[in-house]
Amino acid sequence: MTVTEGTQRRHQVLESGARTYARSLPVVPVRARGLTVEAADGRRYLDCLSGAGTLPLGHNHPVVLEAVRGVLDSGAPLDVLGVATPVEDAFVAELIGTLPTGLARHARVEFCGPAAQDAVDAALRLVRTATGRSGILAFTGARHGTTPDTADPAGPPRPAATADTVRLPYPQDYRCPFGIGGPRGAELAARWTESLLDDPLSGLPRPAGMIVEAVQGEGGVLPAPDGWLRRMRHITADRSLPLIADETHTGVGRTGAFWAVQHSGVTPDVMVLSEAVGGSLPLSAVVYHDDLADGTPADRTPGPRGNQLAMAAGAATLAYVRENGLAERAAALGARMLDRLRSLTGALPCVGEVRGRGLMIGVELVRDGEREAGGGDVRGGGDAVPGGGPGAGRARGGRDPLP
Repeated sequence: MTVTEGTQRRHQVLESGARTYARSLPVVPVRARGLTVEAADGRRYLDCLSGAGTLPLGHNHPVVLEAVRGVLDSGAPLDVLGVATPVEDAFVAELIGTLPTGLARHARVEFCGPAAQDAVDAALRLVRTATGRSGILAFTGARHGTTPDTADPAGPPRPAATADTVRLPYPQDYRCPFGIGGPRGAELAARWTESLLDDPLSGLPRPAGMIVEAVQGEGGVLPAPDGWLRRMRHITADRSLPLIADETHTGVGRTGAFWAVQHSGVTPDVMVLSEAVGGSLPLSAVVYHDDLADGTPADRTPGPRGNQLAMAAGAATLAYVRENGLAERAAALGARMLDRLRSLTGALPCVGEVRGRGLMIGVELVRDGEREAGGGDVRGGGDAVPGGGPGAGRARGGRDPLP
């Protein structure tokens, strides 16, 4: 039995089968660098899997390895529970230097457990503590971890008066919830949100805050229209509702800006950070406006919260992305890739739509005959012509009417 066969057999017998894709890949990586991995059988592969989350610089980037070795060789503690260290201080300074200006001037940073889920939990507790309310506004298709609050976008809706989380329509062109797409669909989504909050007969208690992704990741790589996202900022600010931006999938340059909310000029009250922010090592944090701080800690997540290796790797990664203009490079390369991929929509019936921002790109593959039902020709911008079903509208060129 080869090393590959033995390792894979033990993996299937002894480990959970929850990650089905891991069982379907006949590869046992033993080394990796940049975009490639080398398997136990000596073959080299382009890694089109790992870079989707935690690896903004690829595998084993020299600046990351140097930062990790520096901590190991220094004899510093590898984990401390919230105690100030030079490594943490350097990470926080680098992080704050990348934030939207309006938040950076008033930012506080809270380290959570190592997973994105821990940061989401802490962010929700933070706004609930600050407002004294419990309800959360989220959006269809979003998956902010695995908490009961945010984990089940496909589940049946519960009555608004009793639900802790109320899901709102998220604007998109291909499967528009209003069957229109384009700016008109985004306008209707915004009006729906306003009506739900302002109508005394809606049955919705005043919520604690709203959580949103500027580009939905798990929901299908759906970029939010900039005008709509600004509208959500106006809606929440006018009603004194904290706005939480989940940058777990979108942060550290992937979308063509350092943080995806920067495309629209939106400054959230809270940012959820994880995955890429640790430079390939487990790390999560919440950054929030000091107006929300009341002296009561929001985070009560058990487990390690001071991983010094992850902070060192994260600080090195943030600095490298900033100093080398990698967000701008992602914007340029992403525009080229989107243009080339979109040329396939006319040639291949199985390609329903190509969408994305920067190098966060998705291709929707459809069965024969599904493309028209999904409205794959919608590109956004201008007036929309109503169609016969969800997403079946056709958009014509023009200006986004949202403020």
